[in-house]
Amino acid sequence: MSAKQSDDNRSPRQVIAGSATFAAAALLLTSAVVTILQGISALSVDQLLVISSDYVYRFNTTAWGWLLIVLGVLLAVVAFGLFWGTTWARVAAIILAALSIVAMFMWLPYYPVWSIVAIALDIIVIWAVATWKNPRAGIDE
Repeated sequence: MSAKQSDDNRSPRQVIAGSATFAAAALLLTSAVVTILQGISALSVDQLLVISSDYVYRFNTTAWGWLLIVLGVLLAVVAFGLFWGTTWARVAAIILAALSIVAMFMWLPYYPVWSIVAIALDIIVIWAVATWKNPRAGIDE
């Protein structure tokens, strides 16, 4: 009976906050998958990669591939932490999404469209995680 009463007393704001966290976790997981796929593409010496010799941030594609795969795996771990609603995942999501934006900016000349998609997803994740207020914290506006 008390569980039913607590479910009925949830404010629409709390429901929206929970939904926003779930959406941020799903977007972070999507960004992780895109990042991992870009890393695999770099390792497989994909013909779609644009490699120019006059770009400032030059690394070989093998180094980029492993960097992107490791970053993607870390993003996926944090996304699952967000699904579970842990505090460490909220902090880590903002930090890793910011690092992902920097990495995607540097990766932009190699794979422009996917880099822009990943940057957009990371910006949305940072916004969603940073603006969400935990209803368990007792903060009521």
